Amino acid sequence: MAVLVTRPEAQGIELCQQLENVGLTALHHPLMTIEAGTDLPHLLPDIKQCDTIIAVSQHAVDFSDQYLRQQQSNWATSTRYLAVGQKTAHLLSKVTGQSVNYPHVSDSEHLLELAELQSVSGQKIIILRGNGGRELIHETLSERGALVAYKEVYQRKDLPFDASAYCKQWQQQSVDTLIITSGHQLAFFMSQLDNPAMASWAHQLKLLVPSERIANDARTMGFEHIVVTRSAANQDLVAALQP
Repeated sequence: MAVLVTRPEAQGIELCQQLENVGLTALHHPLMTIEAGTDLPHLLPDIKQCDTIIAVSQHAVDFSDQYLRQQQSNWATSTRYLAVGQKTAHLLSKVTGQSVNYPHVSDSEHLLELAELQSVSGQKIIILRGNGGRELIHETLSERGALVAYKEVYQRKDLPFDASAYCKQWQQQSVDTLIITSGHQLAFFMSQLDNPAMASWAHQLKLLVPSERIANDARTMGFEHIVVTRSAANQDLVAALQP
């Protein structure tokens, strides 16, 4: 048994190490790189003049905090802070010095159930995200009367790969489990497997995804053995693979 980890950079390396620590063989093949986003220069003064800030990932917090520090500016103390997941919430709380609420299930649907987002008519809300994603949050809060704006504070750049060579290698290394943490990564991964035989091999893998929404996408693509971890945190992904 071997686990193919597609998380980028440090998170992927950390996840592989945690899997190795519990006796699992892990292979790291990042599907993207993470870079600074085009909206970083436009964070100020908007980030100081909103009612609520929602961070969708740790990358969103990291890049935003780095930019504010470069500008010798601080996070607002009068703003409500929310995050999609626990790890993101803890990081956001650390850099802002404020309390940060988050849903017990790390996805957009459960975030939108939080009490803080039920009566938001007329409120200014900023969503810190990458290039694309989390449209449901924007759409739903806009329907509730909020004035919602995205700030794309980081960019995901896909990393094309030689699927024929890699699939052969992964099969030789007995890969039987695939971890993918976003719908975009899943779609990109499958787009690279342009040979029906390679796609068929991928469909036989156990697929770990953090949300039911991504699981539904995976079923549409042909995956059958899908585990929904309810979280993209590394420790929850590891726990889902332990007996």
